[in-house]
Amino acid sequence: MSPTRIYVDADACPVKDEIYKVAARHGLPVSVVAGNFIRVPADPSIERIAAGPGMDAADDWIAERAGPGDIVVTSDVPLASRCVKRGAEVLAPNGKPFSEASIGMTLAVRNLMTDLRSAGEVTGGPRGFSPRDRSAFLSALDTAIRRIQRSNKTA
Repeated sequence: MSPTRIYVDADACPVKDEIYKVAARHGLPVSVVAGNFIRVPADPSIERIAAGPGMDAADDWIAERAGPGDIVVTSDVPLASRCVKRGAEVLAPNGKPFSEASIGMTLAVRNLMTDLRSAGEVTGGPRGFSPRDRSAFLSALDTAIRRIQRSNKTA
């Protein structure tokens, strides 16, 4: 198994700075993936990927590479589903983990809400990102890293 890498679906990720700090503390590389250019700290362990044009270019880039022992940070439910199926640990920026057990229902709800919005039935969006979300994310990321490190030691 290759070393753990953190993949960040970066276009609208509110916790990039937190990811950089936690990754540095654990000595993990980070791939920050966006459709276009995005600023990242000048650090050799942080890789900036401009996946190119196309609605799903960044998602495709991440989904093709993430696998067992990796962590993906995204709020994109279809991308989360693809990465979970490949064996990666997947976290939303609010700390909510996506898992084999939860991804089917999460994807179904997302698709239902998309259909309702397109029919004009639902307005508004998700609640704003809060300090509590940031704290929950930090805890979930640290827990995921430790879980992977433990499983690598026993493998």
